[in-house]
Amino acid sequence: MNIRGSLALPAVLSFVMAFGVGCSDKGNDVSGEAPMAYVTNQNGGVSVIDLNTFEVVSEYDVEGKGPRGIGITKDGKSIIVANVDGGDVSIIDRKSGAVIKHIPIGENPEFVRVIAGRAYISFEPASLGGPPPKPGSEEAKKLEEEREEDDAEPAKIAVVDLEAGEVADEITGGMETEGIELSADGTKLIITNEADENITVHDVATGELLKTISTESYGHRPRGIKATSDGKMYVGSIEYGNKLVVMDENFEVVRTVDTGEVPYGLSFNRDGSRLYVALSKGRALQVFDTSTWQEIARGETGKRCWHFTFTPDEKNILVACGRSDEVVVLNAEDMSVVKRLEGFKMPWGVVAYPKSTGSLDSTWQ
Repeated sequence: MNIRGSLALPAVLSFVMAFGVGCSDKGNDVSGEAPMAYVTNQNGGVSVIDLNTFEVVSEYDVEGKGPRGIGITKDGKSIIVANVDGGDVSIIDRKSGAVIKHIPIGENPEFVRVIAGRAYISFEPASLGGPPPKPGSEEAKKLEEEREEDDAEPAKIAVVDLEAGEVADEITGGMETEGIELSADGTKLIITNEADENITVHDVATGELLKTISTESYGHRPRGIKATSDGKMYVGSIEYGNKLVVMDENFEVVRTVDTGEVPYGLSFNRDGSRLYVALSKGRALQVFDTSTWQEIARGETGKRCWHFTFTPDEKNILVACGRSDEVVVLNAEDMSVVKRLEGFKMPWGVVAYPKSTGSLDSTWQ
């Protein structure tokens, strides 16, 4: 692992006291507050949605370029946003919307997972930007050859200590690392590597590669990865295979499940009895019974819907649809459309507070 230097203690204390980044695991102070959702707009800032009314009530300026990944600390004090075109993350005071600090990450930071006072952020030095070439195409083969010739640098996971306000560690991933998950005991980092056609498992403390699970036989471009709260099951989505890969606690593939067109974001419900899958080209949120792996429901969404979150009361689901510039609200029970919120600017990620389960967050972490 590449361990970066620490801030001097006075600087850390000054940073924390002045801005209250507050990443402890102790309770929250949102008594009396309306529950809110926070949506990153790749061509704008962070939209704030009142979940009692499903109305946009504010937009936060991230003071960065191309906000994509988003997470919230457990105590609800801070929002962390990855700015893909700026090479940094913005730390934002959740209540006021003020930017507390920018932390340089590296080229093309994208996916964010916030767990136990740390943010895990993927960044891709070798990314060309824009949509990747179609798997198996001449363009894709040429890109792979060029990367091999140039000895292209693989993607990495920046481990940000949110209290110190700095990158503490880096874990080397694969080519075009995307999804990030942690094991239930917090000792293992599980990531999807799109261009390498695999899922890899790493030791969180050392960064050591523990296991590689090839997904090439199931299709192309693994994207999402999600664990159950007990750590007994992990599921990855294979975007250009229209499949889910189901793994046990030892990361052995135990089955595959056919999905609708181009699956990406994943989330179990709180008890793990259902798995929700965002279908980017299928324009739907697909629901599976995890005891039988039969589809039990499907809710209509929009164009390029990658990420979603449950509301804190688990009655509704908000889906961010990037190419139709909308957030679709679904009834979590019957998957009917409750409301369509328009006027977004290529929305990418969405999370809620109080902390809720979704494709970018988990209530149990």
